[in-house]
Amino acid sequence: MFAPDAVEPAVDLLAELAGEGRALELGVGTGRLALPLARRGVPVHGVDLSRAMVERLRAKPGGADVEVTIGDFATTKVPGTFTVAYLVFNTIMNLTTQDAQVDCFRNAAAHLEPGGCFVVEVGVPDLRRLPPGQTAVPFHTGDGSWAYDVYDVATQAMSSNYVEVAGGRGRFRSIPFRYVWPAELDLMARLAGMRLRERWEGWTREPFTGESTRHVSVWEKP
Repeated sequence: MFAPDAVEPAVDLLAELAGEGRALELGVGTGRLALPLARRGVPVHGVDLSRAMVERLRAKPGGADVEVTIGDFATTKVPGTFTVAYLVFNTIMNLTTQDAQVDCFRNAAAHLEPGGCFVVEVGVPDLRRLPPGQTAVPFHTGDGSWAYDVYDVATQAMSSNYVEVAGGRGRFRSIPFRYVWPAELDLMARLAGMRLRERWEGWTREPFTGESTRHVSVWEKP
């Protein structure tokens, strides 16, 4: 996530969409993208629920240059308008109901200037690997550590689960999500008054295909 080849293409695209305007990051976290975007001269305002993550952002060089509002990014309002709002690295799935995800699109649209864009980076649900009768898909196995996703295809609820064993002691973490399809996101955008402008497989604008495991989508406010 923090490697230059992951960060720089994302910042390139976001800076292009921001133009001479301001950027709003929903789920700003520790500033992985907000800080390099601010160094490009783009004013960035972030929203995040975690005070601890924002404290880490503030401790980094340039952290004071990013304005941050503490709150739920699905509903929190901040002053002013923006030419781009963005939500990256599957963070839309941290909103675990469809209503909350719809609220997030409406909130982003409400902050955008006419012609402004909302950008979301998120994975494509990996249900092609899920045979009938199975609910779990492993995505990591190693010496002393395992990780797997659990899906409920009736509700689109899922969780990512991590098991670690070291020194004879075990640790288990489970993180809840709600997976969401590209077409469903397009409908959420329509409900918020936006239209799909572009969809790529990644930040370097590779074509999105039926084999893509993620997408970067851009919706525009008329």
